Amino acid sequence: MPTTSPDLKAAQFGIIGLGVMGENLALNLDDHHQSVAVWNLETEWVDRFVQNNADRHFVGAKSLQQFCHSLERPRRILMMIKAGDPVDQTLQKITPYLTPGDIVLDGGNSYFKDTIRREASARHILVHYFGMGVSGGKEGARYGASFMPGGAHAAYEQVAPILQAIAAKTDCGPCVTYVGPDGAGHFVKMVHNGIEYGDMQLIAEAYEILNRALGLDAQELSDIFGEWNRSPLESYLIEITSQILGIIDPESGNPLVNMILDKAGQKGTGKWTAQVALDLSVPIPTIAAAIDARMLSGMKDERVIASRLIKSSANASYSGDKKELIQAVHDALYASKICSYAQGMSLIRAGSDEWKWDVNLREMARIWKGGCIIRARFLDNIMRAFERQPDLPNLLLDAEFMAWLLRFEGAWRKLIATVVQMGIPVPAMSASLSYFDSYRSAQLPQNLTQAQRDFFGAHTYQRADRPSAGFVHTDWLGLLRLPKKGTFG
Repeated sequence: MPTTSPDLKAAQFGIIGLGVMGENLALNLDDHHQSVAVWNLETEWVDRFVQNNADRHFVGAKSLQQFCHSLERPRRILMMIKAGDPVDQTLQKITPYLTPGDIVLDGGNSYFKDTIRREASARHILVHYFGMGVSGGKEGARYGASFMPGGAHAAYEQVAPILQAIAAKTDCGPCVTYVGPDGAGHFVKMVHNGIEYGDMQLIAEAYEILNRALGLDAQELSDIFGEWNRSPLESYLIEITSQILGIIDPESGNPLVNMILDKAGQKGTGKWTAQVALDLSVPIPTIAAAIDARMLSGMKDERVIASRLIKSSANASYSGDKKELIQAVHDALYASKICSYAQGMSLIRAGSDEWKWDVNLREMARIWKGGCIIRARFLDNIMRAFERQPDLPNLLLDAEFMAWLLRFEGAWRKLIATVVQMGIPVPAMSASLSYFDSYRSAQLPQNLTQAQRDFFGAHTYQRADRPSAGFVHTDWLGLLRLPKKGTFG
């Protein structure tokens, strides 16, 4: 029988944290006939939320003890609080009130290794702990997000019906699935955010090219992105880009985007993606370039000084065909996007292999089709790729994506060459093209790199004519002292 405190009515689900995401998830749960208990560190937030929603089934708790006692058992608790120490502190406070079988979900952007640690600790007291990526922002939380839960599979079955009810829906079903054990959910969300970084930077570069090369105003750019959103590039980010570019600042009368300082922030998941990729030896140059671009944008004062002092020989004018350039930007954006997703999917596969999570990449593409920030028509293609070959090592090897890349390759190369000559920075598009060229090259110049490493550090190398023979070292200085062939004396 469900057990509750005698002074409070039973609640079926609990939310800790009444920020934008927690508040809207609580409303979403109530829409789907779940009574919800809520608690927030600032208790006045609880009072205000309950009072503002007096017609709904919310139970406001003034303490964590009261909060836990108000929930049916096994308890189902979702934390929507800041990642890091606040999560550990909250877990420490609620643990005395938990009982075996309870389920705690962390819906913040926690670092996946912290989630692994927390899940193992919770397991010792027979409590199920989930690290759950949540994507979709305020609107997703309110009306349907993409959920990426990682934890014990048996416990997932107890929360799956609720998550499926409040998740976004597409023609492929609710945008939630079991990702894998312990840190799998937060790892996938981390990579999702890395792909998001790459996507946003590629779109920003497309905007910059069209603005600087063709001198298009914000409304013209809005129309172009709106048209692209009815093409294979259709996605949430393209859609909101079109909308953003069409909005006028009521204060100045200028396009609002032109009034925004060109300094982009970041919350850490992109940086984690790059660090983990290095640890796992997975190249993600498009995503790394996007992170670098945000950091360079933060150097505003230095850039302003440099713009006055460094006079480049770049030719800032474009004299070619306008429609041809717009189409080339579309094609380069799509090709670069393929490379960005290929890098992200390869990283998820590597993480799954490293931590034995058995993540289903087809399912990841499916649950990203709705609710989340990177939702796009293009994810159907990714689903089909992993349906054709579940162990596909890289999206670039799929026949459908290979055909798209080869179709766009000419325009992609020409565009990069054109904008480089004009001095327009396109770090993510350039990185994507280099990734494409490097991945398809049977021979790379790292034979010279390895020779240098062996020369100065005796790091050894494998011979190209017999690589299976193992690593060898050459006495390079000794060879230099030998007489050259054809010399005498």
